[in-house]
Amino acid sequence: MPDIIQLLPDSVANQIAAGEVVQRPASAVKELIENAIDAGADKIQLILKDAGKSLIQVIDNGCGMSMTDARMCFERHATSKIRKADDLFAIRTMGFRGEAMASIAAIAQVELKSRRHEDELGTCITIEGSEVISQEPCATATGTSISVKNLFYNTPARRNFLKSNPVEMRHIIDEFQRVALANPQVFLTLHHDGQEVYHLPASGLKQRIVHLLGNNYNQRLVPVEEDTTIIKLHGFVGKPEFARRTRGEQFFFVNNRFIRDAYLNHAVLTAFEELLPEDSFPLYVLFIDIDPAKIDINVHPTKTEIKYQDEKAIYAIIRSAVKRALGKYNITPTIDFDQENSIGHLITEKPLGEIVPPTITVNPDFNPFASEVRQPAREEHPFLRDSNLTRSNGNGGGGSYRQAPIPQNWDTLYQISKREQAVQQDLHTEQLISVNEQDVNKASERQLFQVHNRFILSQIKSGFMLINQQAAHERVLYERFLQQLESHSGTSQQSLFPQSVTLNSSDFELLRELLPDIKSLGFDIREFGKNTVVVEGIPADLNNASEHELLEHLLEGFKNNQAVLKLNKRDNLARSLARNAAIKAGTKLSLEEMNLLIDQLFACQMPNVALNGKPVISTFTMNEILERFEK
Repeated sequence: MPDIIQLLPDSVANQIAAGEVVQRPASAVKELIENAIDAGADKIQLILKDAGKSLIQVIDNGCGMSMTDARMCFERHATSKIRKADDLFAIRTMGFRGEAMASIAAIAQVELKSRRHEDELGTCITIEGSEVISQEPCATATGTSISVKNLFYNTPARRNFLKSNPVEMRHIIDEFQRVALANPQVFLTLHHDGQEVYHLPASGLKQRIVHLLGNNYNQRLVPVEEDTTIIKLHGFVGKPEFARRTRGEQFFFVNNRFIRDAYLNHAVLTAFEELLPEDSFPLYVLFIDIDPAKIDINVHPTKTEIKYQDEKAIYAIIRSAVKRALGKYNITPTIDFDQENSIGHLITEKPLGEIVPPTITVNPDFNPFASEVRQPAREEHPFLRDSNLTRSNGNGGGGSYRQAPIPQNWDTLYQISKREQAVQQDLHTEQLISVNEQDVNKASERQLFQVHNRFILSQIKSGFMLINQQAAHERVLYERFLQQLESHSGTSQQSLFPQSVTLNSSDFELLRELLPDIKSLGFDIREFGKNTVVVEGIPADLNNASEHELLEHLLEGFKNNQAVLKLNKRDNLARSLARNAAIKAGTKLSLEEMNLLIDQLFACQMPNVALNGKPVISTFTMNEILERFEK
């Protein structure tokens, strides 16, 4: 029997490795930017077309490469970061495995231009599918420029698995934000299809967070500092009142490398215990500086998982540091007496001799009862009140008032006005009586009571039923919105003054992806510049809502449902908007509103099941009630 084990060709081996390292355009972006940072660049430009599917270009001003290095960087396991196995336990660079460039070259068309500071000419190399097409000297700027074109061009099955451009762009933005947060000293820009998405000048960490996430984050951050013999911890956490319902603003960095660690995340959440609303997640950007010999980062090709020698001690340090920071800067109110005393410096001091006491002039001859006697008092009508008195300036101290002569026709107008008021009062009384009669008639048909402004109690033949008013309204709105999405029949309430809403880049890309379906619900939205939209109308059912809060909660709910429930897009949108628009527990309802809600609930396809799967209605029979009194 012949031998059957053989070595794979390099092109095949590189494509297998590419499946682990480069899963989507965001993976290639991460690897290329991290290589630029390892090269010592302090200015990096990222240029994209079609969310990285057509072009990913990274330009840096780092150390550059020689002609030999430019060719060698595309070989598997070729790296300048380590020389021997022991170096794996002293790694401070982002990359070290030597697989990224080889993997990218195996599944894309790559052009690399690079020049070192001491060289007059650089080198240009072109590779397609791991095959070198050309390599020649060229004139180029100091540093390196890498263009990755037509990702997965030779593996169409992988390319077919890529999502839409907005989805892929959100993944790229996530990777870009992580690198930008870890390196605030580096100037970074991101352009997509000719538009600038990010322009991040070199700054401190707090300024970088604000530039990435929005200006409103400036007042939400609480600094965290801790220096121990095990780790050094620094960064920021968000104030509890600004916690969001979705994950996504939680960043852990170990030696400036972004990691995912559920155990350390639990340490932060424990520090926020009893401070967070239910199902909310706080913002945090925390950096851990630790001896590389005490960790192992060679666990996964993406290098986002780390093993620690003393994990429990790190957990305790993070928990106590965050808890102390919250108590010091956010929870406990502080009084700065020095600051209060400094107010006195705003008062200009004068010599005692220059201080003049105020004087008051009094007319001793003024008699308020000596003015002219007014005519018999008459009830003043509003349109006479300002007209029947005129000012008379005499020789007296403060002047006096006299009643101006009233024309005869004014008395007639006054009587007509009184009769009109009486007629209007009678009409109003009749309306109130008719409304009360309607309420009484409805109450006679259906006995309804509201319990603690949370439940509706309705008497039925066999006993009574309790209806969760919030869950019932969520069910009604959910089925209504779902029908509007299917038929594109949502009605819009136009705003008198359109509102502009600015979102962060990730949420803006998500909104662009959902925009056709959002318009089907009744939103009238158009794009207006960088990360900004103008809301000209909202669904008619939500005419009292704030445009900014409505959009923010809609996107937050969508992301939360997507992460937890894995719903399809339309179901997710209808569920998210229904939960945000429904009446909340504690809302007082009138008899008419309770009747309307019950009628709408029983017209639904599934009136008994809430959106979270729990019951909406609980029925109590007379037998059950009597049994409780017979015990």
